[in-house]
Amino acid sequence: MTGLILGLGGVSCLISGVLCFFLVRWGNRWGLVDGVGTEAHKQHARAVPNTGGIGIAWAVIGPMLALLAMVWLYPAEGDTAQLLEGARSVTLGAVVLIAALLIVHIVGLIDDRRPLPPGMKLLAQFVAAAALVVFADMRVLQLLDHAIPAGYLLSVVISVLWIVAITNSFNMLDNMDGLSAGVAAIAASIFLGAALLAGQWFVAGAAALLLGATLGFLLHNFPPARLFMGDGGSLVVGMLLAVVAIRTTYIDLGDAGAVSGDGLTVTTSGGHAVLTPLVVLAVPLYDLCSVVLIRLRQGRRPWVGDTQHFSHRLVLLGLSRRRAVGVIYLATAATGLGGLVMGRVQPWHAAIIALAAMAVLAMIGLLEHGSARARSSGRA
Repeated sequence: MTGLILGLGGVSCLISGVLCFFLVRWGNRWGLVDGVGTEAHKQHARAVPNTGGIGIAWAVIGPMLALLAMVWLYPAEGDTAQLLEGARSVTLGAVVLIAALLIVHIVGLIDDRRPLPPGMKLLAQFVAAAALVVFADMRVLQLLDHAIPAGYLLSVVISVLWIVAITNSFNMLDNMDGLSAGVAAIAASIFLGAALLAGQWFVAGAAALLLGATLGFLLHNFPPARLFMGDGGSLVVGMLLAVVAIRTTYIDLGDAGAVSGDGLTVTTSGGHAVLTPLVVLAVPLYDLCSVVLIRLRQGRRPWVGDTQHFSHRLVLLGLSRRRAVGVIYLATAATGLGGLVMGRVQPWHAAIIALAAMAVLAMIGLLEHGSARARSSGRA
């Protein structure tokens, strides 16, 4: 099964790579580009097509649709009967996921051509996230359902906010060549490994599709980029990662260590498994929170783009843009690798993993703060 899932990632990578190859040409030919100075926060030195999100989205959605068709057309008998029955049982969730990804993909494509009001984009994300949570039951903290009054409602609210936050974090992270896609590939590979270790075959399949799609796109986006993903890609990447994070770390109230028959959910030795998505996605969340706080402190609207992201601040430390991207890759790996085993260790082990991730972010924050004070003193 592991070989089939990795093969699925290879198919996605091929689809994305080939599609993006043609999207570079079509984008240049039809003028579908991010030009120099098109928006104040974009610092492109040249016009670059921003249609790469089409390649990413359809390298994920296309195989999902094909697999759904195969699941229902192939007879459920023999050795494959149990697997096919399990796949058919989650058809509704798969359909809702595809629909949600299509919603944010289409909204992103429209915004790439003619910027939409921030409220409209955010509304579309909330609608897609709510559909995933309510109709596909893709929720975090489901243990709250029976633990406290209104536990189900609290789980729904937190889940919707989580999906929207991660979706926006990767949208905001898409500010340098290779950055958002590279961080997404690292996170997807960690979730893929965790899902494979837990025997969560369908979750692993989704992570493999995302990993392949981002790697295929990176062939054209690695500095110097020939193609950007645009909002049509970054919103899809963020939303799918948020869903994979929820499914990979789902906690059941049953016996510890048991994996459900549908291959979607896994029980763990304790509630500390909820920390897994936080350590794996710590760097995108750090960028989101820090840049929002900076803008609010400056009296600016948090949704208006600028050049104060984590990556830009690293450049102000003296790094080149390519090295800044490399530092963020390494920080993502450093904080996220513990997520591979977070749900399979004792609580005190998990606490050490979480503290290590916090220490990495704290070190980065201290370096940034010290550099900012030094620059301020120099200007004074």
